[in-house]
Amino acid sequence: MTQLDQLKQFTTVVADTGDFEAMKAYKPQDATTNPSLILQASQKAEYKSLVDQAIAEYKGGSLSGAAKVEAIMDRILILFGLEILKIVPGRVSTEVDARLSFDTQGNLDKARHLIGMYEKAGIGRERVLIKIASTWEGIKAAEILQKEGINCNLTLLFSLAQAVACAEGGIKLISPFVGRILDWYKKSTGKEYGAVEDPGVVSVTQIYNYYKHFGYNTEVMGASFRNKGEITELAGCDLLTISPGLLAELQASEEPLAKKLDAAAAKSQKIERISGDEKTFRWLFNEDAMATEKTAEGIRNFGKDIVKLEKLIEAGL
Repeated sequence: MTQLDQLKQFTTVVADTGDFEAMKAYKPQDATTNPSLILQASQKAEYKSLVDQAIAEYKGGSLSGAAKVEAIMDRILILFGLEILKIVPGRVSTEVDARLSFDTQGNLDKARHLIGMYEKAGIGRERVLIKIASTWEGIKAAEILQKEGINCNLTLLFSLAQAVACAEGGIKLISPFVGRILDWYKKSTGKEYGAVEDPGVVSVTQIYNYYKHFGYNTEVMGASFRNKGEITELAGCDLLTISPGLLAELQASEEPLAKKLDAAAAKSQKIERISGDEKTFRWLFNEDAMATEKTAEGIRNFGKDIVKLEKLIEAGL
């Protein structure tokens, strides 16, 4: 068996890409996208038709200026999502505008709008995860959305404090970023890390064990991998979202792959409970320089790519 087939035995594999052909090749259960991936895909000839379709749909009509660009942007996200759902049997993650990361009501309005667009296209809520940044405001918005039956994927998550707040809020799924944590520590310490002591692997393992120990239902989906070793060390995690390049490496290897994370084993560990209230969240998050810096950087970079997408749209109008 390939390592990819072995991994699928105890972890749900998700494709971290906007590339439909990669999804067809590796047969993931779910797929997740973000503004950067959509931007990359939209600049390829085979996907430009989706951007052109969205622009054509809104070329006339009563909307103008920023409102028209925003409507086209939302339509592009949905068109990509609909194509993805033709390929994967499970769910697609569609991301709220990163510029709403500190706006609880803005996240609520956009999430409801996107879900409404999917429902209008005949897609049930159970097949969509709304991606929201793991700020306090984002987590609070997701908590409300979950009560409305809108499942959320909390992204740009780098710390146990963020993870605990998500679990306490009953969030469906979180995406802790493994590789970006490693990036920060390599830059900060000048050290190289093997897979076992990789700070990103250690962080996701800690979050997974915390959730399973205390019986939270929130799913843990490791994301943002830099190498195959990070993935194999997290085998057994609820889900792992993996780029096409690393999926190819797993597909090409037949080395034995052992389950590393285990819910039953986590139950017997001695783990101290953390409060999920706002003051605890803000203090612990503030004390974690890596999480603070990487969350802010991620929001900024997603915001920049949204602006680039908007310029592509404006050029086509």
